[in-house]
Amino acid sequence: MKNIIQNHIDKEIPYLKQKKLLLAVSGGLDSMVLLHLFQEMKCDIAIAHCNFQLRGMESFGDQKFVQDYAEANEIPIFVTQFDTEAFAKDYKFSTQVAARELRYNWFYELLETENFDYILTAHHADDNLETFLINLTRGTGLEGLTGIPVQNDRVIRPLLFLSRQEIENYAKANDIQWREDSSNASDKYVRNKIRHHLIPVLKELNPHFMSSFLKTEGYLQESLAMVEDAASMVYQQVAIEEGDQIRFKLKQLLQLPNYQAYLYQWLKEYGFTAWDDIYDLVASQSGKQVFAADYRLLKDRDSLILSSISNFEENLEFKVDKDNTEVKIPLNMIFSKASTISEASNKAIFVDENQLEFPLVIRKWKTGDVFHPLGMDGKSKKLSKFFKDEKLSLIEKENTWLLCSNNQIVWVIGLRADHRFKTLNATKNILKIELI
Repeated sequence: MKNIIQNHIDKEIPYLKQKKLLLAVSGGLDSMVLLHLFQEMKCDIAIAHCNFQLRGMESFGDQKFVQDYAEANEIPIFVTQFDTEAFAKDYKFSTQVAARELRYNWFYELLETENFDYILTAHHADDNLETFLINLTRGTGLEGLTGIPVQNDRVIRPLLFLSRQEIENYAKANDIQWREDSSNASDKYVRNKIRHHLIPVLKELNPHFMSSFLKTEGYLQESLAMVEDAASMVYQQVAIEEGDQIRFKLKQLLQLPNYQAYLYQWLKEYGFTAWDDIYDLVASQSGKQVFAADYRLLKDRDSLILSSISNFEENLEFKVDKDNTEVKIPLNMIFSKASTISEASNKAIFVDENQLEFPLVIRKWKTGDVFHPLGMDGKSKKLSKFFKDEKLSLIEKENTWLLCSNNQIVWVIGLRADHRFKTLNATKNILKIELI
């Protein structure tokens, strides 16, 4: 058995032997076997033990057990204690989610402060099966059925190919001692209900169920890889990345036989959950939006536009004094004297400095704003109408800044200058304002 495990590690994750490893050790069966294996392989290891203080003196018994083992075997150890229930209450987490957040935050802190390369956990095939069934009962996509990954960032799970029974057999054969967690016997948690009542029935129906499950997991992972490859290729045909936003072309999208599946694949990493609303967005009128915590998807005529939610407040203002020659926030702009007027553009305008009242103000546009677009013989126009004529999307409008003088718009920055501040042949003080 030991040779099988070591051969698997040599084949699948051989680079671990040359790395500095932090092992998550609770004192239970699985983590003590993990610890024993990497001791046997003479790896550079240390122990991380979390006391979640959820089982009274039993939790402190686990802590002492692991500390005594580390001392007896001269293994470096890091121990921390958490008030898990208080943390769960404060952040409105379940106890299990709170414990996960606490331990992984601490693990990553140790990785950085103590210069470890990886954190190893003792998850095994039964854990994978339980996760699969939990996700299945809640409803999930293909990702939720592919189980726990062997490696996720700097967390590695070397025992995922073994069942709990195989791990227990190894422990008994090598006289490994461990602590039993009394909470594992309770049906308080969904995972325990599945472990105690559902999985035994599945194993009764098929004595080789775990082997069959591992094969199925492999097939699902291969299928997911193909889906991701296909989504990546189609993305190149449908999506256009424009700065910090992505535009999905509806004409090309709707030619796909199952565009919903592609949208899910492209958007899932941005935190969206209202999938029916996203699918309906395709046929909605322009201006409709669907929000995630940090992103939104906007229907804009013939496109769907994905962008981050702006961090700028609508009433945020930046002042430009007369002696400023360069502004970097919120936009990079240069103010310079000019002796002659060259051709203006969306990126640069020339104004009569004598007509300006300092400090100038850079701000977002507001409902009711009016300006006098250059080229319209001084006629006024509502900014909202100007945006509509220019066919700006909602996102483009929200990202538009104005340069103002005494509440009068000097420049709809990057789009159009105002007629009232234009230079004439008699203008003596010409100011060039350039967007860089």
